[in-house]
Amino acid sequence: MPQTMLTVSTRGAGLYEFTGEVQAFVRQSGLEEGLLTVFVRHTSCSLLIQENADPDVRRDLDTFFSRLVPPSDDPSMRWVIHTDEGPDDMPAHIKAALTAVSIGIPVSAGRLVLGTWQGLYLFEHRQRPHRREVVLHLGR
Repeated sequence: MPQTMLTVSTRGAGLYEFTGEVQAFVRQSGLEEGLLTVFVRHTSCSLLIQENADPDVRRDLDTFFSRLVPPSDDPSMRWVIHTDEGPDDMPAHIKAALTAVSIGIPVSAGRLVLGTWQGLYLFEHRQRPHRREVVLHLGR
């Protein structure tokens, strides 16, 4: 069963599409049908399948989550204790808990079965750049 690890480099908070790299992995595997599991090995980022046509969707999602869970130095977040790595530390963990760290995507005819406007994104919740490890596992 094919498996690999990708590295997604981020420049700070936001959504980073990596659909192309995943499609290339599936093509190179030679498997025609199966289930691709995508798993991110971190606790302060997550994965999303989301629209990849209009960049306003990504901006609005990022804004929504920033308003939903502001930095811990915001007055509404005074209750936060875990701030070891700065004011975005615990909010990043909360955002990751509200979203997915693993996604299953069907594969048919050697391709991801995504909708026309769907793309696969790493959702970075930290403000500084990171190198995130994403495991891809394709099974029958």
